[in-house]
Amino acid sequence: MFVLGLPYAILHGGYLGLFLIIFAAVVCCYTGKILIACLYEENEDGEVVRVRDSYVAIANACCAPRFPTLGGRVVNVAQIIELVMTCILYVVVSGNLMYNSFPGLPVSQKSWSIIATAVLLPCAFLKNLKAVSKFSLLCTLAHFVINILVIAYCLSRARDWAWEKVKFYIDVKKFPISIGIIVFSYTSQIFLPSLEGNMQQPSEFHCMMNWTHIAACVLKGLFALVAYLTWADETKEVITDNLPGSIRAVVNIFLVAKALLSYPLPFFAAVEVLEKSPFQEGSRAFFPACYSGDGRLKSWGLTLRCALVVFTLLMAIYVPHFALLMGLTGSLTGAGLCFLLPSLFHLRLLWRKLLWHQVFFDVAIFVIGGICSVSGFVHSLEGLIEAYRTNAED
Repeated sequence: MFVLGLPYAILHGGYLGLFLIIFAAVVCCYTGKILIACLYEENEDGEVVRVRDSYVAIANACCAPRFPTLGGRVVNVAQIIELVMTCILYVVVSGNLMYNSFPGLPVSQKSWSIIATAVLLPCAFLKNLKAVSKFSLLCTLAHFVINILVIAYCLSRARDWAWEKVKFYIDVKKFPISIGIIVFSYTSQIFLPSLEGNMQQPSEFHCMMNWTHIAACVLKGLFALVAYLTWADETKEVITDNLPGSIRAVVNIFLVAKALLSYPLPFFAAVEVLEKSPFQEGSRAFFPACYSGDGRLKSWGLTLRCALVVFTLLMAIYVPHFALLMGLTGSLTGAGLCFLLPSLFHLRLLWRKLLWHQVFFDVAIFVIGGICSVSGFVHSLEGLIEAYRTNAED
C-alpha cells in the first residue's frame, strides 16, 4: 500500500531516493537474516538448534539476567506503535482517496474516514488468522489491478517524461521524511520469526529473503521512477491523486478496497500483542484476561477491540497527512525494528562467533540507522506542525 508514497520520496530525493530504495532493500534483507540467526544457538553436540520463537524472546534474551522482561516490553511497545500506525494510515488513505475521487460531493475527508471506520468496525469480531487471510487474498488481487492501471497510464505518457527533473541534489529539509517513507515500505522484521518457523524448509529462508527483496526493490524502484517522471514537480503525497478524474475514480475505488482489506491484518496482530502482554501475564497482568476459560472473548475484550478501531479513526481525523505520518512511523519504529534492534541483538547474542566484517556491518547499520531515524523523526514532526499551522491559518 505504501508504495504509493515512493514517488513523493523521489520528488525530494532524486537519484539519491532511488539509491535509498536499493540500499534499504539490502540492509533490510541483511537485518532480517541476522534477526533469524538470533533465534538459534549451538547445543552441547555442536548442532545449531532453534531456542527462541519470536522477536520478543530475542529481546528478553539480550536483557537477561538483570532485566529478563525489559527487552520484550520495549519490542512489544514498538510493535504496537508500528501496527496501530499502519491501521491509522489505512483509514487516512481511505478518507483521502474517497475525498479526491468525488470532490463534487458535499462530504469532507474526515467524513469519509468515519464512513471507512464504520465499515471496519466488524474487525473487532475477528477470531483467527484464517478469517484475516481471506481479506489478504482479496487485497493482493486488488493490488495487481491498481499497479497495472497506474503503470499503463504512465507508459501512455512516456513521450512527456521529464528526465531532466530527476535531481542529483536533495531537499535537505524534506528528504529525511523520504527516508522514513522508504524504510516503512520495507518493514517486515516483526513477522519474520513466525514466518521462518512455519516454513516447510527453513534452510531456504536466506534464499527466500534474497529473491523477495530483489523483487521488491526492482518493482518499487521502477514504480517510483516511472510515476515521478510522469508528473515531476507536480507529484503528490499519494500518487493516484495525480491521475485524471475518470481513471482516478476507478483506481481510487480499488485502492480504498485494498486499504480496507489490508486493515484486518495489522489490527489483528496489534490486538494479539495487546491481549498477550498486559492482559495475560498471570499475577503480573495489569488488566483482567480478555478471554474466559472456554476460550470465548469477554465483553471487556470486545470493548478493547472496538476502542482500538475508534482510536485509529480519531488519529486519522486529527493527523490526516499520509506521507508525513508514514515518514514519522518509519523513522520512529520502522528504523528501530528493522535496523537498530536486529544489529544490536546480533552483536549481543553472537558476539564471540562474529567475524570482523560482520561486526563492522552491524555497528555501521546501527549508527547510520540511528542518525536516519532521529533526523527523519524530527523533520516529519516539523512537517506535521507546519501542516497544522497552515490548516489553522486557512
